[in-house]
Amino acid sequence: MKKALVMLALFVLIIPAALFAAGAKEAVVDENAPVTVQYWTHEDPARTQLETELIAEFMAKHPNITVVRTTQSAVKQIELVQTAFAANQGPDMFNLPIENQYAYITNSRVAPVDYKAAGYANKQDLLDKYIPGVLDTVTLNGEVYGLPLELTNWSIYINKKVFRSAGLNPETDYPKTWEEMADISAKLVLRDGDILIRRGFDFRYPYYLTFFVPMVEQLGGDLLSADGKKAIIGDDAWIKALTFMKNWGPSGRNLGSPTYKNARNIFNQDNNDIAMAHTGLYQEGRIQKDNPAFFNSKEWMVVPFPVFKDAVRNVASCYYGHFFMVNADASPAVQKAAWKLSGFLLSHGEDYLTRGGNIIQPTKALFASDTLKNMPYSKVFIDDMNRSHMIYYGENSAQIQTLIRNAVESVMLSGVSPEKALATLRAAAQEVIDEQ
Repeated sequence: MKKALVMLALFVLIIPAALFAAGAKEAVVDENAPVTVQYWTHEDPARTQLETELIAEFMAKHPNITVVRTTQSAVKQIELVQTAFAANQGPDMFNLPIENQYAYITNSRVAPVDYKAAGYANKQDLLDKYIPGVLDTVTLNGEVYGLPLELTNWSIYINKKVFRSAGLNPETDYPKTWEEMADISAKLVLRDGDILIRRGFDFRYPYYLTFFVPMVEQLGGDLLSADGKKAIIGDDAWIKALTFMKNWGPSGRNLGSPTYKNARNIFNQDNNDIAMAHTGLYQEGRIQKDNPAFFNSKEWMVVPFPVFKDAVRNVASCYYGHFFMVNADASPAVQKAAWKLSGFLLSHGEDYLTRGGNIIQPTKALFASDTLKNMPYSKVFIDDMNRSHMIYYGENSAQIQTLIRNAVESVMLSGVSPEKALATLRAAAQEVIDEQ
């Protein structure tokens, strides 16, 4: 049944677009005629306030363009966009995590960037504005299909008070390796029987492509072979990483579990129930909003993503991007208006950073700015990004992530051996790779 649903999801994405993307740039458009742009994006209160203001300013400058901005939760947004495109009623402009968005490029459902409408002289002018390699993710056959709303990576947030309550000095005793992470978490946890009422650290379940694949890479393994034809490379690395997760879970040292509330979601409250959380620079803005006293207390800090003590690669958590994309089935006039809107919004990079939820847009200008450099702990995130890479974003990435989730959670929660979980994962992942 699951396989049938996956195949259905893939089928609806490959329905040919009624208007191939390149045609939108060649069509003659009356830029004064009334046009409406339906813009779908994920919920974020800080960004909503900023974009509401920016869109009002944009419409004042372009009185013929009406923008309708619609938000949903991040998970719901992924489902709704897929369903809408399946019915050929997708939004005119939208953003998703690249691992959920890339298939819209490969299946010709989105239009290439209209460089001039977006405010660039040409493709090279666009490329020159961004840090190297970022736009490779959304480039196919020489055309760029998206503009980055945000580039995000995760490091480790620490509540200093919780550390000190266990006799630890957060400035010197924070974990540098995964082995230290487990040992320190064991000192920090509080339990009521087998129930954890305070965790030291816990992972960002179920985002296994973001954090777990880099852990495997640290040990010398890979998700795919260099030619992309073979799945799950390096048995020893995968087994060691799976064993680490088994020992982390309820049947091991009982340090955390996917069954508990996401650590990032409780960190801000400073309720003595989590010491460390894995999240992005955007979390700073959320702490400031949710708990100003904690934000201003200087009782929190950010440290780098750990590595195993015998790591053969110094790899941090993957980064991922949300990209503005435009529906190839939208009329040429709507496409042009949508690219104008995208370019206008992205011309306010420092506003997104300071007022839009600490969002990093990967332009050369922003990375060179004092605004970013002066953000608390921004250097930790930038340094981690420099030893990281983009998340796996093949058109089958959602399937692959689900398979890794099944493997990890089977050893953590169901008593499956790492060896058996690996064999199951490899067979299923290889089938997915062979089908693409």
